[in-house]
Amino acid sequence: MAESLFTKILVPVDFSPCSEEAFRVALTLARTFQAKLLLLHVIDTSTLATFNQMGLLAVPSDAQGQKRRLRHHARLNVRRLLESEAIKGVTVTRIVLEGGPFVEIAKTARMEKVDLVVMGSYGGRSGNVDKIFFGSTAEKVVRTAGCPVLTVPLPPKPSRSSLVKGKT
Repeated sequence: MAESLFTKILVPVDFSPCSEEAFRVALTLARTFQAKLLLLHVIDTSTLATFNQMGLLAVPSDAQGQKRRLRHHARLNVRRLLESEAIKGVTVTRIVLEGGPFVEIAKTARMEKVDLVVMGSYGGRSGNVDKIFFGSTAEKVVRTAGCPVLTVPLPPKPSRSSLVKGKT
C-alpha cells in the first residue's frame, strides 16, 4: 500500500473569514489523505505589547487581564470550529500559543513534523501599513516553515452582473 502524501496537516487560524476558509480546505485535505489535523491559534502578544506601549488598548498593568480575555476568546472560537459538522471523521488536535504568529506557526510546523501547512492569505488585498512594512504572515511562513505551505484566499464574491443573470 502506498504511503499517504500528507499524514499531519497544520492549519493556523485567526478566526477571520479567510482563515475559516483555510480551515474548510484543510478539513477536506485531512479527510482525503486520512491525515491528522493540528488546529493552531496564536495569541499575538507582540502586537498586544506594542498597543499597550502606545496606550491604545489599556493601561499596561492590565496586560495579564488582556491576555486572559484573548485566551478565553480563542477557546470559544476554537470550540465553535470543532463543533461544526464538517469536522466529523477527522482527528483534530487544538493548540493555542502566545507569541508572534509567523514564528509560532513555523516553529510548530517544524516541531510537530507536519507535512503541510494550510493557511489563509488575503492575497495582497489588504493595504494596511503593517503588511506594507513587515510582509504578510503567510509570506513569512512560506519562507520559514520547512514544509509545503498552501495559502487559501477568500473565494471571490459573486459579481453583481452574475447575480442579476441568476448565476451564483
